Amino acid sequence: MDTNKKYVALVTGGTGGLGTAICKRLVKDGFHVVANYNNQDKAEKWQAQMQNEGYKMDMYQADVCDYGKVEAMVQHIESEIGPIDVLVNNAGITRDGQFRKMSMEDWDAVLQTNLYSVFNCTRNVINQMINRNYGRIINISSVNGQRGQFGQANYSAAKAGMHGFTKTLAMEVAKKGITVNTISPGYIATDMVMAVPEEHRNKIVAEIPVGRLGGTEEIAHLVSFLASKETSFITGANYAINGGQHVY
Repeated sequence: MDTNKKYVALVTGGTGGLGTAICKRLVKDGFHVVANYNNQDKAEKWQAQMQNEGYKMDMYQADVCDYGKVEAMVQHIESEIGPIDVLVNNAGITRDGQFRKMSMEDWDAVLQTNLYSVFNCTRNVINQMINRNYGRIINISSVNGQRGQFGQANYSAAKAGMHGFTKTLAMEVAKKGITVNTISPGYIATDMVMAVPEEHRNKIVAEIPVGRLGGTEEIAHLVSFLASKETSFITGANYAINGGQHVY
């Protein structure tokens, strides 16, 4: 692996709150960042904002639930920019509700977006990484995939599945210079969490030993650490970053 090259990092769901922080941090740390998106209007506004802030990133559209579209996206990235060295599987949604009331549509939407997307994206980069004897795959899971959460049977199942995937793939490609790791954030101050009524948000914070929500920049720092070439002996791990809310 050329130590002087600029590593290419693909971040799925790059235009979201956490995705934005990850993209920014990777740019700061010298990566050539490619942000995946699905919504064209949102992406154009996001890219303009990033450019105004001085961040240069490429953007590629694909619905990560669709294997064929992901395959085409990866082919375009590799032909137009170069090999993908780092994959951050960050795309995710919630469709909360008690399991006894949960529809098949809400179950399927979350599993497709949060878990099947990990297969779709990783499957389309892994053989190229194997051929080059280098790669970093980072899967963004959740504290609720570790401990469970009322009303999130679909989300918790998908997020727990992500780490099961991480552990097995890490073993399969360990001798190929590829690391595969999971990050499991707790409650982070994203737009989605900040939109929760203050009274409910205060109850969440009261359960976090450090006494605050996590910052998106803190998660992004950990992503960049695991994406670096110096972390070649860390693989199959699950990094809990939740302010002490869930310890084990």
